[in-house]
Amino acid sequence: MNTIKKMIDLSGRCALITGACGGLGKMMAYTLAELGADLILIDRKDSDLNDLKTKLTDQWNVKVDCKTCDLEKQLQRDELISYLKKNIQTLNILINNAAFVGTSDLKGWAVSFEHQTLETWHRALEVNLTASFHLCHGLLPLLKSAEGANIINIASIYGLYGPDWNLYEDTDMGNPVAYSVSKGGLIQLTRWLALTIAPDVRVNCISPGGIFRNQPEEFVKKYNSKTPLGRMAIEDDLKGAVLFLATDLSKYITGQNIIVDGGWGV
Repeated sequence: MNTIKKMIDLSGRCALITGACGGLGKMMAYTLAELGADLILIDRKDSDLNDLKTKLTDQWNVKVDCKTCDLEKQLQRDELISYLKKNIQTLNILINNAAFVGTSDLKGWAVSFEHQTLETWHRALEVNLTASFHLCHGLLPLLKSAEGANIINIASIYGLYGPDWNLYEDTDMGNPVAYSVSKGGLIQLTRWLALTIAPDVRVNCISPGGIFRNQPEEFVKKYNSKTPLGRMAIEDDLKGAVLFLATDLSKYITGQNIIVDGGWGV
């Protein structure tokens, strides 16, 4: 019988994380590095990948490779997949974390449905869903030959539930349809892949609730009142789910969506 310590040990395994320099991406990188995993960190060229690499290697003494890629661009994704196939021997964990979340001042995004645009729809679907499919498809040969191979997709509660418009009153925030649809698609992609690439690769999903990032006070107050645990999430609240799905603790689990929302959707 394996010990818990052995089951969570990722020494000798390699994990790729997209959107590595975001709040969730950094948390995942530190979590997996602490467990001994070597890392491949992916983000756009204007991100602080090198700084993150230095901090991780200094603290955990793991191998960290960084690659820039704009996941909205198919050509750049093709180049990333080609590079990985040529330069790494195995890939144990793929985490599709990068997301197009837009900003309140992005034209056609955080506005009424009548004013949301096809351009922002296409951009969100490309990053949040198509890029995840592309990486799963392109990197499958590396995953199939790896020990404990698994894919973790980062979705959202908004891929499961409709928006509560009361939360957004008197703010410049919004809940674009493209974001919700892309995250719902990612949850279904998880289920489809889990049935299709088993038993070689496990595929699971994490759907976080709202994460506190200095949103307007009124929004936070309303959100907290709707949540049984009485607060928005912080990045560390996702650590347990990431650890569980990435390691052999979940070696008999596939096709699942773990909802980490403080009870928001109950």
